[in-house]
Amino acid sequence: MPTLTLNDVNLPYPDPLHPIIVHFVIAMVFFSFFCDLVGYFTRRHHFFEVSFWNMFVAAIAIFFAVIFGQFEAGLANPYEAAQPVLNYHTFTGWSLSAIVVAITAWRFVIRNRTPVKIPLAYLGVATFLICLVSLQVYLGTRLVWEYGLHVKPVVEATEQGVLR
Repeated sequence: MPTLTLNDVNLPYPDPLHPIIVHFVIAMVFFSFFCDLVGYFTRRHHFFEVSFWNMFVAAIAIFFAVIFGQFEAGLANPYEAAQPVLNYHTFTGWSLSAIVVAITAWRFVIRNRTPVKIPLAYLGVATFLICLVSLQVYLGTRLVWEYGLHVKPVVEATEQGVLR
């Protein structure tokens, strides 16, 4: 069986792809929420169409973010202190993928039934989604900036047995 050649940050490619894809998803979810709020308060229903398409693409892209996140987390060789945050981040990521798809499906029904208005209940759920995404951003930020996953000095320290 061929072995995977890893670089100095434990990846088979130059930089982690998970953050690139996940920032795209984050931007789309936040922009969708922003468009829904603007559309709701200004009664400009064309913002709802922009919101829907952003959520639709985010619902597809989030699976790529989760898959690359799983792959890169497996290559990270996380040390013991990082493991609980990584586990929580992983659980939240998979949960968010299901939640984003469910909210997008609901948004699709709303779009087909009443394309010129959006229920307040949907905005409440979308607000909850924004809070979950913000929590996920916090956890991912900790994994890189606090625990240094896929950061060269931390990878080297782990390989030398300094970090366990």
